[in-house]
Amino acid sequence: MRKAARGRADADGDGKPVVRARRRRSYGFISPLTRHILTVNLLALALLLSGLLYLERYQDWLVQRQLDVLMTEASIFAGALGEGAMEPSSDEFNEPAGTLSWTLAAQIVRRLGDTTDRRYRLFDVKGKLQADSRMLSLAKGTRVQIEELPPLPDGNQLTQLGIDLYNAIVRALPTRDHLPVYPEGRATDGTRFPDVQKALNGEAATHVWRVAGDGGRQDMVLTVAVPIQRYKQVLGAVLISRSGSEIDTEVREFRVNILKVFGGVIVLTVLMSIYLASTIVRPIRRLAAAADDVRHGHGRQVVLPDFSGRHDEIGDLSQSLRAMTSALWDRMDAIERFAADVAHELKNPLTSMRSAVETVQLVKDETRLRKLLAIIADDVGRLDRLISDISNASRLDAELSRAEANSVDIRRMLTMFQDIHENTLGANPEKGEEDGAPPPVKVEVQLPPANRNLVVPGIEGRLTQVLQNLISNALSFSPPGGKVVLAAKVVGDRVEVTCTDDGPGIPPGKTEAIFDRFYTERPAGEKFGTHSGLGLSISKQIVEAHNGRIFATNRTDADGKVLGAVFTVQLPRG
Repeated sequence: MRKAARGRADADGDGKPVVRARRRRSYGFISPLTRHILTVNLLALALLLSGLLYLERYQDWLVQRQLDVLMTEASIFAGALGEGAMEPSSDEFNEPAGTLSWTLAAQIVRRLGDTTDRRYRLFDVKGKLQADSRMLSLAKGTRVQIEELPPLPDGNQLTQLGIDLYNAIVRALPTRDHLPVYPEGRATDGTRFPDVQKALNGEAATHVWRVAGDGGRQDMVLTVAVPIQRYKQVLGAVLISRSGSEIDTEVREFRVNILKVFGGVIVLTVLMSIYLASTIVRPIRRLAAAADDVRHGHGRQVVLPDFSGRHDEIGDLSQSLRAMTSALWDRMDAIERFAADVAHELKNPLTSMRSAVETVQLVKDETRLRKLLAIIADDVGRLDRLISDISNASRLDAELSRAEANSVDIRRMLTMFQDIHENTLGANPEKGEEDGAPPPVKVEVQLPPANRNLVVPGIEGRLTQVLQNLISNALSFSPPGGKVVLAAKVVGDRVEVTCTDDGPGIPPGKTEAIFDRFYTERPAGEKFGTHSGLGLSISKQIVEAHNGRIFATNRTDADGKVLGAVFTVQLPRG
């Protein structure tokens, strides 16, 4: 069975996958991220280098330049032969062109061949070879062909090894397969040379050939053919050929110079890549090590490194991890406080019930027995309300994280609450006064003109719960005949909703504490245990989950007298 490289997924009791992280591996000096950076940078350089080493156009330019030089030499040589190697005609009625002296022309060709590295050949009008600078004529018609020896190898073995390696690489590239094979074995027949045929027709021509060299190398041979003319009459053709080894040498030297430059560039690239990788890898390693310490530690003494001064993605990651860790500790503190508060609130009714149960066994009076049973029933109801509210509060975070936000119309929501109140609790107030019942509390809604948009993004059910808690709280504190005013308006990029009552207001210094869990500052005369003290805390949690803000203040007159409380909810507009 294959093991996971980074972790193993098990299942907990509920069937949910639990990822168990493995111990971090040690990568040594060259980490995977460093290798990735080096690979990308060196690959880009390698692609650029391969393009520069190809140099096909540069080689073509060198070949064309050599052909132009040979064409100039061949034209001058053909012109000189047409003027200086002629045998004058003895017949005055003969054509003025005369006859070309092949013996004299051969001597000129031989002397030129001794002073240059070119090969000169002369062909008559029938394409037959008449003179060759590489052929020596001896007695009895014997001829000896002169072959140019290859250059001696460089005394430096390292240099020669580099040249051999270069030749092996060039030999593997099919760059000259398209060139025709040089007809060295048929050199005496001018019809085998296309450029000679063109020259015998009065047109100068050039050609590039390939010839097998040492070790399977393919060398180039450049040829230029120019007609020998006198008074526009073609007397023969001169063919000048030379090896392309100088071009290969020049291209090789150019490539070697490029390789030298790129060698320095590669060294610099490697050093810069390692430096760049270290500026990324080392902070990430420190953050990962600190995260492991936080995971395995039992306290808060571990502090994540702060790289916010880098002003880059690593700095952002450091800040985000530090903020996340702080938020996790805050959440753990909140869970601990919540657990302590729950234990405290559950302990009170349980203590009362325990005392009542123990007393029931001893009481014989039926009246006192009914009172004790009523206390037990009240404590059971209180426990039921506490457990229900605690369950809702504990599920709130998970529900808010899963639910999708939609457009919520605050105008319609407030109007709905007013209609519900008028049709239920606040219906027929005159009849209530006739029956001796206290007048009900009225609910009034104040809204801006209909053209003002009061739509916010959020979870409609939870926002309804917030307003319902605020209205219920205002109604419970308002005196009979009082009024609860619900108002909404647009303030900048937010929608502000206020709930105002005519109650006694918020005790001094408690405007923040009333949003704490299990805070139970209730109006006088209300039965103990009717409310769990979680309504405003849950409302604050919901509003903050919607990126909003909730706060409370007292409404006072000019003399500072408290006229009631005002709860304000601010939510971002949709």
